Amino acid sequence: MATRKPGRARTGEPTGVRALERGLRLLEELGSGEALSLSELARRTELTPSTTYRLLETLRRRHFVDWDELSGLWRIGLRAYQIGQAFCHPNSLSSLALEAMQRLVARVNETVNLAVLDGAEAVYIQQVESRQMLRMFTQLGARVPLHCTGVGKVLLAWRSEEEVRQLLGPEPLAAFTPHTLTRVDAVLQELERVRRLGYAVDREEREIGVRCLAAPVRDATGRVVAALSLSAPAVRLPERRLAELAPVVLETTRDLSLRLGWQPETAPLPVDQSSPT
Repeated sequence: MATRKPGRARTGEPTGVRALERGLRLLEELGSGEALSLSELARRTELTPSTTYRLLETLRRRHFVDWDELSGLWRIGLRAYQIGQAFCHPNSLSSLALEAMQRLVARVNETVNLAVLDGAEAVYIQQVESRQMLRMFTQLGARVPLHCTGVGKVLLAWRSEEEVRQLLGPEPLAAFTPHTLTRVDAVLQELERVRRLGYAVDREEREIGVRCLAAPVRDATGRVVAALSLSAPAVRLPERRLAELAPVVLETTRDLSLRLGWQPETAPLPVDQSSPT
C-alpha cells in the first residue's frame, strides 16, 4: 500500500508551498514602499492576523521585512532590496539596455523606456529621462495595458492570434481616450501593421497629449523579450517626426538585440520609410 509522504497534505499542494506563496504575497504588498500595519496587511492578503504575524516574523528574522516598534508598521527590508538588485546585474536585460537607452536619449532628447510582458500587462523595468523641461516620466514597476500602448503592441505583435486574444480578454477593451482601440479585431489589424513596419505607435491611445514609438528587443532565439519605447508630448511627436525617429529607435533595438545574441537572417529589422498612418 502506498504511503503518504511526510509534510504533505492528503490533497492539494504542500503546506510549505502555501506558506511560501503567502509570504510572497506579503512581500508584494510591501514592495510598493508603503509601510503597513499588521491588520492592513492581513486584510489585503486575505489572511488571518495570526497567520500574517507568523509569516512576517519569519521574514523579519531573515531581514526581508522590518518592523517599526514606535509606529507598529511593517516595511520592506534590506535583504529584499539586495536580492532585487540581482535584476540589475551587469548581464541582465535592464543593465544591458541602459547604455543603449542613454545613447538614444542623447541623440533624440526624449524619454526612453524599457518594458517586458508580465501576465496580461506590460511592466516598465528601465527608464532614461530626457533633458527637456516638459518630459514624460514613468515609475519603474508601473503596469500598463497592452492594447493601447506602444510597448504593449510590440509585446503582442509577434505572438499567435490565439495568445493575443487570450491576453486581451473580453470585449470591449478598456477605453482610456477617444483614440483607444476597444475591439480585438481592430487591435489584431493594428498588430499586422506593427509587424510590417517593425515598430508600434501609441497615438494618444493611453493618455491624451502623449505619443510613443516602440520597437522590439529580441533574444538569441529571435523571440521578442522586451519593448523599447520613446515617449514625448504629442506636440513634439507629430506624424512627420515619428517617421524620422523610427529608424533611430530600430537601430537601437537592433544593436541591443545583437548584444543579447540575436542573429538576424537579414540586416536591419523591417522599416517602412513612409509616414505612419
